[in-house]
Amino acid sequence: MQRKSRLPLTIQQIGKVAVLLGRKPRGLEDVPVAQENGQPMVIRVASLVEDKPFPTLFWLIDPVLCYRIDQAEANGLIKQLQQTIDESPELQQAMGEDHRAHIALRETFMGDPIKQRLQQLGFQEVLSGKGIGGIADFTRIRCLHTWYAAHLVVPNTVGALLDQWWQEQGSN
Repeated sequence: MQRKSRLPLTIQQIGKVAVLLGRKPRGLEDVPVAQENGQPMVIRVASLVEDKPFPTLFWLIDPVLCYRIDQAEANGLIKQLQQTIDESPELQQAMGEDHRAHIALRETFMGDPIKQRLQQLGFQEVLSGKGIGGIADFTRIRCLHTWYAAHLVVPNTVGALLDQWWQEQGSN
């Protein structure tokens, strides 16, 4: 896996993303993480698409990772990890820091015209109060896919817990 430099999207990348999504991507701004062969793993989506806020900045589109996470979620891993977090003030604090850092990062990708449009539409608070995966409660997981997509771009607490779980399962 490689994190790529900030270059403009190519027609080829957009095509690869469309194949993985099964549709034309909306709001696609970047492919921040790709496999060595260039296959997109994580995409970055605009915070405003067709005048609707998109609080989820990073989307996991790698089919293998998506399937692995689907299986983990189906087997109750969110509940298990959430219990671990609920019992740890340190993990709760780290998650809050992850969300605040994510909000600040998302803000760096929004130019003034987008910020002004969000304000005109009354959506500025929608994004300012929602962290990874659009989560408002900074102590909850909700979706491992969004956490892991963000983790592949900027390491975070839940992504590290998932990596640790995979390692313990012998499936990393």
